[in-house]
Formats: sequence, C-alpha cells, structure tokens
Amino acid sequence: MKLSWSLVLSSAAAATASYSGNLNYRSPSEHHPGLGVSIHRVAKRGVPGSSFDPSKLHFTHGVASGDPYADSVILWTRCSPTFDDVHSNTSTHGLVPLYNPVPIYSGNEDAEEQVAVSNAPICLDYKVSDDESFKQIAAEGTVYTSSDIDYTVKVEASKLKPFTTYFYQFQVCNSDNKSPVGRTKTAPDSEKEVDQVNLAVYSCANFPFGFFNAYGHSVRKDSVDYVVHLGDYLYEYKNGEYGWGNSMGRIPLPDRTIVTLYDYRKRLATYRTDLDLLASHQNFAWIPVWDDHEVADNTYRDGSSELRNDEKSFIQDGGVSVDQRKMNAVRAYFEWMPIRQVEMDDNLRIWRNFKLGKLVDLIMLDTRQYDRSITDTYDNTNYIDEIKDDAGRSLMGSRQENWLQRNLIESANRGAHWRILGSQIIFSQLNMSATMGPEQPLNLDAWDGYMASKNRTLQTLYDNKIGNNIVIAGDTHVNWVSDLAWLDHTPYDSSTGSGSIGVEFGGAAVSSPSSFGQNTTIPAANNISQIVATDSESLQWSEGYYRGYFELHITPEQVGAHFFGLPTTKERNFGEISLANFTVKSGENHLQRNSDNAAAGGIVENGFLKNGKVVQSGMVYDTETGRYYSN
Repeated sequence: MKLSWSLVLSSAAAATASYSGNLNYRSPSEHHPGLGVSIHRVAKRGVPGSSFDPSKLHFTHGVASGDPYADSVILWTRCSPTFDDVHSNTSTHGLVPLYNPVPIYSGNEDAEEQVAVSNAPICLDYKVSDDESFKQIAAEGTVYTSSDIDYTVKVEASKLKPFTTYFYQFQVCNSDNKSPVGRTKTAPDSEKEVDQVNLAVYSCANFPFGFFNAYGHSVRKDSVDYVVHLGDYLYEYKNGEYGWGNSMGRIPLPDRTIVTLYDYRKRLATYRTDLDLLASHQNFAWIPVWDDHEVADNTYRDGSSELRNDEKSFIQDGGVSVDQRKMNAVRAYFEWMPIRQVEMDDNLRIWRNFKLGKLVDLIMLDTRQYDRSITDTYDNTNYIDEIKDDAGRSLMGSRQENWLQRNLIESANRGAHWRILGSQIIFSQLNMSATMGPEQPLNLDAWDGYMASKNRTLQTLYDNKIGNNIVIAGDTHVNWVSDLAWLDHTPYDSSTGSGSIGVEFGGAAVSSPSSFGQNTTIPAANNISQIVATDSESLQWSEGYYRGYFELHITPEQVGAHFFGLPTTKERNFGEISLANFTVKSGENHLQRNSDNAAAGGIVENGFLKNGKVVQSGMVYDTETGRYYSN
C-alpha cells in the first residue's frame, strides 16, 4: 500500500510539473495571479484513465519562437482536438470573478462548433538541437496543455549557447504525431562583440486587406537573424468595416467586432492561417510588441476610440468594460504569441529590452496600453491639441519613462554600439497639413500629441551625449525616414543632418492601406510625400503608396536600412521592390548624405527624397527564384 501511494504521489507531482512547464498557464502579469489558470484545478478536473487519441490531435498553427536570450528562447505551438478555439468567459448562473480563467460553458450559438472542456491533458514532448536531424539534443522536456489555454503550448528552452541557430520540434507523447520542425536563434552574449545582426521590421497586418506577402520575403531570402514586430499584428473589426476579404477568401473570424476572449483567440487563429506568417514564425525568433489594434483602435490607459469607461459605451458594447476587453485581448495575445512573462506589474507590462551582444540594445516600448494618457479619439481632437504640451501628459507612464531613461544611460555606459527604440508610433515631428489640414497639422495620436514625454526622452539623449540612436516605428502605414532632432531646442541643419542625435525609420504596413488614401495612386501619394517632406524639417524621405517592410543590417561601423515594397497584396506573391537604402555611420547621428546633401545615395524608387531623385526602374525581385522581372 505504501508503494502504491508513493506512485500516486509521484504521478501527481509529475503531472503538476508538466502543467507548470507550459508558461501559458501563468498570468500575463505577476501582480495579477488571477489572470492565470489554476493548475491544481485543471489537474483535479481530470478524469482518471481518460486521454486523447494521438491520431485525432492536430498541430493547427505550426510552431513559433521568440524573445531570444543568450541562453534561452521561447518555443510555441498549438495541439488541439478541434480546429475551433475555446470559449471561456461565458456564465449562465451564479457569481464569477471579473476575469474567469477556467472555462465555464453555455450554449454559444456564435461558435462554429461547441468545444467541450478537456477532462484530460494533452501531453507533448519537445526537443531542441543545433542540427536539423536532432542527433545531439540541447534541450528537451514534457508539457501538458488543455482547453483552459486554448490548447496552446509555450515553453522556455534553456541552457542553450549564445548566438546559435537551433531546430526544435513538438511531438504528442507516445506517438508519431509531430509538429513541423522550427528554426530559431539565441541572442548573442551581452558582453561579447558581434560582427553583425540583421532584423526584419514589420507592422500593421490586416487580414481582409490582403495577403501577408511581406512576412515571407525575409524567409525566402534568409536575410535576417530575428523579426521585430511593432504592433497591429491583428485588427479587431468585422469584415467590411475596415477591409473586405470576400474576394480573396480572407474574411476575419469571428465575423464581428471582437470583444470576448474567444473572439480574440479566434481572430489570432485566423491570422495564423496565412502561409507567409506561418513561415516567418517557423523560421525566425520574433520580438513582438502590441500597438492599439491588438485591443481596439486608438487605445490608451482608460479606453479607446470605440470603448469608453462610461455607461453609454458599456451598454452599447454589450456590457463589456474597457478593463474586461483589454484583459481578454491580453490573455489571448499572451497565449498565442511567443513572448516571455517579463516582470509585469498591475498594468500588464510588455515593455522589455534585449541585449544583442555589445552591438545593440533593443528597447521595446509600450506606447499604447500601459499607462498612456488620453489620446485623439476623433471626437476630441481640438481638446487633445490644446493639451498636447501639458507637462502632466504621459505617453508611457512615469515608471516606463524612468525605465527608458535608465536603459538609455546604462546602454551607453556599458559600451553598446547602438540603441534601437521599438516605438509603435512615429517619434519625429511631421507636418501633416496635406492630409489633416492646416489647423491641426500634427498627428496627435503619435509622440507629437505627448510633447512632454518626447522632450524628456530627447533631453536624456542630449544631456547625456548619448549617440547612435535608432527609433523604429510603424502605425501610419507609410514609410518615413528622418533625422532624430530636437527641433526648437537644439540647432539642426536639415541639409547636412548636423545637430541630430540619431535617426528614425518608420515603416509601411504589411497589408493595411496607406494613410494617404485606401485607393491612392503613385502620383497622388508622391505628391503628398513631397508636401509633407517639404513642410517637415527633419524628414528626409516619405513614401506612401507601397505596402511593405524594412530590414536593418547592423554592424559596429554602421546601420543599413533597406526598404521594400510589395507589387500586390491581393494575391500571394513572391515579388518585392527595393524602394530605398539608407546608411547611418557610427558617431554621425544622422543619415549619410551624398555631395548634394541627399540621403539614400541621392536616388529612391518611389516617394519623395529631399535633395534627391525618384527613379522608377519598375524592377521586381522574385524572392522565390532569385530573379528580377519588370513590374
């Protein structure tokens, strides 16, 4: 009897360990354990002797990896008995907490299929190797998943070697049912010199507006080490509200404005059916952060353009509060994205940093959800314009701002060659009179609507003489390249770049339409670019017609930025257009110019370049075949 009892205890302990190894059971916030899932409750719910038939389990969305450290990386998959996603915050009777992490099911007619609560865990083994044949195992383990976390799996593969390519795979326990093989890469040792790091930078992928071709280009070229995503990984709208996907077979599911946990899970699952997005996740370690549409349009600490903390909004949106909707979105994002549980506080922190050797410190900000003062919600633009200079307004909250300033100073003190700030929104001042009118020419939803935060950041850089700064941004669906200058505070020469403290690269969207107009033409978009660039002192290049992305190729001596446009997003396509190439030399703190004071070697494919030329070659590079063809 003693032997049997010890075996029972051993089995229970092993089960608990297998659950706890799956990071998705944890809360996205260490100060909000209630947002996590009770492993003991899940294990207790299990029916002895019950199990899933391995042949009926599916790796529904491939594999993914992310948040690389020098000795570890996050690995992700989803293994499910169903192709639908799990409902979890519906209750038919009784009292439940504001957030109910363990599924309570009722008849939900919106579901494509009714997903029952799991009465047994799904057991997965995983292994990691530095060779694709898995002859030498660098890390391995066993984890459980269940309906409570939408059958997702997220583990930390540890004790790995720095700056090393690894292959990984999941497998249903005691079966031949295996996931695709994924490829990932650890970060360089923070104290080691590194010759080069390459990043692909993306933002703003809208499913019904088109195919995510941009994600696949860096995969087929195998041109980068890591992927940085600056947000708007998904959009919350129903089909037809912001993009019609009917003709392309890209209707976002569920086909409604998403608010519940199931909604956000299903929308993420829908986006992850795109083949190029799947390929990017399978081949590169991602470093993502959210923007606004992962929750709702123009979000801030207390609401969004669509949802306010008032009675009218609460009733209009079906009894969903701002906090509840944000928690639903954050929980689903945490389940589906290969990100770590950083030292989160009670505001659901995602801001974090990565030391990529001595070469670069990548500082990922949250300029949306964390502690942002009220933003432009379209019906309050005049008010926001009046208070944009208020010293009490903050884009990030005091804690994140102080953290940013400390990281900038510490990065310089430790001798990192470069600092890259991942900002969802545009930092540089843009005069948008051409699209917004002369009365309010600034984008108040960007840093220009939070001048105190912007000034404090620039003051930290200038006062501490911190150079070699690169800001990367998305959000606007337009390409912008600017010197990073503190206008009206320090002398700056737009023709030479003298007086700048760095450079900003703002990228266009993966598929979301241009902010110059959904149906804009090349001549019309280029005309707007010329007006904005002429009116904006530090802006050197603007391009608003093409959807696309950019890559950063970083060495101790320089940063090269390569911007690519897509010939189409209306079908899956392997072509890309080289739009412009920029160089930032170490110590110069501005875009490199030619003898005519033009950046990009004086020539770009499209848009408008100060002191330079637009030469439209019409050449498209096929990333599948490696050949060029005429557009």
